Amino acid sequence: MGLTNVFNRQGRGIPVADPSYTIRNMTRAELDVAVEWAAQEGWNPGLGDAECFYRADPGGYLMGFLGEEPVASISAVRYGDSFGFVGFYIVKEEQRGKGFGLQIWNAAMSSLGERVVGLDGVVAQQENYRKSGFVLAYRNVRYQGQSGGDAPADPEIVHLANLPFADILAYDGPFFPAGRTPFLEGWIRQPQSVALGLRSGGRLAGYGVIRPCRSGYKIGPLFADSPEAAERLFRALGARVRPGEPLYLDVPEPNEAAVALAEQRGMERVFETARMYRGAPPKLPIERLFGVTTFELG
Repeated sequence: MGLTNVFNRQGRGIPVADPSYTIRNMTRAELDVAVEWAAQEGWNPGLGDAECFYRADPGGYLMGFLGEEPVASISAVRYGDSFGFVGFYIVKEEQRGKGFGLQIWNAAMSSLGERVVGLDGVVAQQENYRKSGFVLAYRNVRYQGQSGGDAPADPEIVHLANLPFADILAYDGPFFPAGRTPFLEGWIRQPQSVALGLRSGGRLAGYGVIRPCRSGYKIGPLFADSPEAAERLFRALGARVRPGEPLYLDVPEPNEAAVALAEQRGMERVFETARMYRGAPPKLPIERLFGVTTFELG
């Protein structure tokens, strides 16, 4: 079978074994297709995720086509020159086992170059990621509970919209291996979402976002200087959306206080991923990371 070439955003050719199969960057509308596939896989994306994701790196999303039919997707989002994150690795069920997934995976890895790369791997794919040089750092666990509940009046809880964006960006910095300004600008301002900060002693001591999803709501991120601050933010966020809906929090398992926060609120484990890295894993303040921003972009 002959080879044809597509090109990544650095202009290097990527060999594709089946001439009817091509790989190219997604348009913004095609990212909506990938999000729909993610929903069908049970990943429960947020209603505003696609717009925020695309802001992070418009060239960071690849789709594979058989003729004009989209059959595979992957994100390979670049954060500067040193870090990237992979997600949305999906092949349509009827096209699996034909090599299309491996080819789009190789295209994504080529596009990321020598960057350190992170991902949240589902159980079924973790061995394949190891073969590509990824090493387990820790597990992230998705907890499910219920929105609503009481949140006492708390003068230190404020809407992030009332704070200088520079303060939010500075607080977010240690929790992510590279700057993510375009993504964060959109993430904290999603329609129907609530973004809150906790100010203590005149400075930001934590912040969190709750957003509507296909089912219920997700809190993410949830960053805080202490377990007590995290709990105050968690309660305030959960109380500001429609009560009685499914509520999800993705917790890094090594943070025992985050696990306790979820379990003491009666939340149950429903899903897990492996946070893996190719290259030196970044040093993150896990003890202050109570909720992952998103499994798709880190």
